[in-house]
Amino acid sequence: RRRASRASVLAALATALGENPSRGLNYCFLSLLVPSIALELWNAKRGAAKRTRDGGSVDLSSERGRSLRQRYLAVFWMFKMADWLQGPYFFDVYASKVVGGKLVSQVLITKLFLSGFCATAVLGPSVGSTVDAYGRKAGSLAFALLYSLSALSVHARNLPTLFLGRVCGGVGSGLLSAAPEAWLVSEYSKANLSAEWLQDTFGVAFLGDFVAALLAGQLAAALANKWGPEAPFLASHVFLAGGAAVAAVTWQENVAAPSSNESLEKHDSTAGPRDTGGGRFAKMRQAWAMMCADPRIMSVVLVQALFEGSMYNFVMQWPPAMIAVMKGNDVPFGKVFSCLMASCMLGSSIFKCVGSRVSIERFTAGLLALSSLSMGAAAVWSNSLTAVLPSFFVFEACVGAYFPAMGTLRSRHVPDSHRSVMMAMGQVPLNMIVVGVMLGSKRLGLKGSLLCSAVALKCALLAQLVLCLPSLRKRIQLQA
Repeated sequence: RRRASRASVLAALATALGENPSRGLNYCFLSLLVPSIALELWNAKRGAAKRTRDGGSVDLSSERGRSLRQRYLAVFWMFKMADWLQGPYFFDVYASKVVGGKLVSQVLITKLFLSGFCATAVLGPSVGSTVDAYGRKAGSLAFALLYSLSALSVHARNLPTLFLGRVCGGVGSGLLSAAPEAWLVSEYSKANLSAEWLQDTFGVAFLGDFVAALLAGQLAAALANKWGPEAPFLASHVFLAGGAAVAAVTWQENVAAPSSNESLEKHDSTAGPRDTGGGRFAKMRQAWAMMCADPRIMSVVLVQALFEGSMYNFVMQWPPAMIAVMKGNDVPFGKVFSCLMASCMLGSSIFKCVGSRVSIERFTAGLLALSSLSMGAAAVWSNSLTAVLPSFFVFEACVGAYFPAMGTLRSRHVPDSHRSVMMAMGQVPLNMIVVGVMLGSKRLGLKGSLLCSAVALKCALLAQLVLCLPSLRKRIQLQA
């Protein structure tokens, strides 16, 4: 009976999407959004009950915890809003350019796109070590500056400026992924807050991030329809300036904590935080040595690189995948995007609900297994709407749970002394995956590109199992 009901649901979904894609996707959106709202209400009720039971003494309700969370979220959400505003009209804004008397070709747009990823891969580790040395607040402010320059560059009519803008955007993306999180984790350690507080803060942060994505998509569409594809890039300056202003006024600067290794401490004391390029490369060598010496750190960095590489590959592949399975219909990309973001919100809500009940290592292993299965299903049945669309929704739910889970994992296993540089070093294989798949997309095709993501996710699962081994051994010993 259950199989028959599932089949009937999938058949009804396929019929609705085939006859009226917009209406069918509206049903999908509501079916994803309603459970997410229900879970959030349940999480809020459970949190209030726990605070009452504990006499209001937990960090989630303390003035210190609330203040730090509010200062972080205000900056993080404004920065992410600016980031999401620039995304939807990336292709259109460059396709509208006339350079040398000719419209910019799709090949050139691809090169502009890849230049940002290459800049992150080449400059990311050096930028990460600089952020650790000079300060995470400074790194966050540098992101706002670089992203503003990137947004301004779309008004240019010459190729050097356009490419320079993409380089600024690539380096800025690396800073956004590392600097604010490193600042939060350092302040959390100084305030001596609980691990539950940090895990819950990551859950709230990324749930709000996906809400910001939905709002940014609607705002970008309205601005572009009225003033052209450059308008969303201009609007992003408002949020970049707002986030930078809040960070400048409310954040205290923090730098990387000194390493516990005596030789590293000796180096840091002689070189100082404001060393030149040699000091930055020494910091990178130290980070690499620590990663090689501790398999837990290496596993976290590998999981980050493999999962996020497959995620960015998915971002490039889902539009052609939807075109392939909705033959004969105009694909309502905006509604598909809204459904994907609703899936992310559901995943983030599930993390807040389940993440505190199981170990974060086992939770992450489970979501990696589920994400690899969903991506594999989409690759194998890439011509089936009833296979591709649910698989994409499941994968995006895993994305929604991944980011708060990974933030928690990094806070536990990545040392503060080299946090930013290690996160940036993870960007190198990540961007190699994205660039490699994109350059080989013609040979791979849609199915091959999706299979590459599925393989990367399986490799991420194997890396994550290294983090699960200690707890597994402990359970075996207790049972024995």
